[in-house]
Amino acid sequence: MASGFFALLDDIGALMDDVAAMSKITTKKTAGILGDDLAVNAEKASGFVSSRELPVLWAITKGSFLNKLIILPVAFLLSAFLPWAVTLILILGGVYLAFEGAEKVYGFFVPHKKSPSVVTMETPSKSEVLEMEKKKIKSAILTDFILSVEIVIIALGTVVGQSILFQVLVVSVVAVIATIGVYGIVALIVRMDDFGLRLIQLGNGKGILKALGNFLVQALPKVIKSLSVIGTLALLLVSGGIFVHNLEFLHHVLESWPGMLRDFVVGLVVGFVAVFVVKAFKVVFKSKG
Repeated sequence: MASGFFALLDDIGALMDDVAAMSKITTKKTAGILGDDLAVNAEKASGFVSSRELPVLWAITKGSFLNKLIILPVAFLLSAFLPWAVTLILILGGVYLAFEGAEKVYGFFVPHKKSPSVVTMETPSKSEVLEMEKKKIKSAILTDFILSVEIVIIALGTVVGQSILFQVLVVSVVAVIATIGVYGIVALIVRMDDFGLRLIQLGNGKGILKALGNFLVQALPKVIKSLSVIGTLALLLVSGGIFVHNLEFLHHVLESWPGMLRDFVVGLVVGFVAVFVVKAFKVVFKSKG
């Protein structure tokens, strides 16, 4: 009896070792999307009054956990009964990511026309501020949902063929790490300027603490901006990788090019095609309207 119990513990230990190893591999494969998730949410969680940044971020984090609670069971059911649907969703999600990345590139070279701004001296009321927060939180949670689908599907793709228990454990671990890791780093980023001000106060406005504090305060907008650029590149690289690895006719496209450059070009081309199609539909509907 005792030997059977210890054998069971040994099997569980071996399973956990395999789960940990596969989770590490899978997390690396989803790193591109995690980078974009980080960039998007760092941008959306900033720009609020200091006292509201963490509550807003916590609301987005709870929404992210809820997203994954919805996505995970559906993904496991599809993997068990409709495995081809996993690849289809992955490719459709890749088109969306490519579109989003290409649209950002297009917007950089062809900026949107700015409508004349109306200068107003009125301070928004508390209810208006809360309404703006809600809209920003909803936007962030929607983006997180789409990125979470990609993270879960990519993670699931690495363990296809394994037992359902193994799939559930690996993908769930990756989902939890993704949420805690991304939003934990975002929390540190959005509070970086407050930490810098605290250092300046501790140093009485002089010395090394002042220099370090000033550096953190001045670095925050640059960090947010650089994350936006990195996130755009990540969108195109991840989407391109999805197309190259899941569409047979793209396996040998630009085969002599470095893998990262090939993924970027494929993602950019598909993204610009998607942007063109969306803009064409908008023009047609606008003319009919």
